[in-house]
Amino acid sequence: MATKPALMDIDAQIEKLRERRKTLIVKSADRFARAATKSGLAKMEIADEEVDRIFEEIAARFRNGEKKQAAGSPASPRGQANGATGSETEVPHDI
Repeated sequence: MATKPALMDIDAQIEKLRERRKTLIVKSADRFARAATKSGLAKMEIADEEVDRIFEEIAARFRNGEKKQAAGSPASPRGQANGATGSETEVPHDI
């Protein structure tokens, strides 16, 4: 039965990939936790809904940057080309 070893190999690969996925998720969470702590966000009392909205805005900004870069205009991964950071609209942080 040649299929059993192949299935066992696939199962082993799946388990390795699951472990790798867990490790990558933990590393990503640690990265964002360090950034939140460093910036002082971890000490602020911000509602989860507000945090989710802010992260969605950040993700959209970087996604838009990727689209612009793919279209031929260079996008800066660390802010805007004119040296500004973020959008021009103020986001209230006192919630």
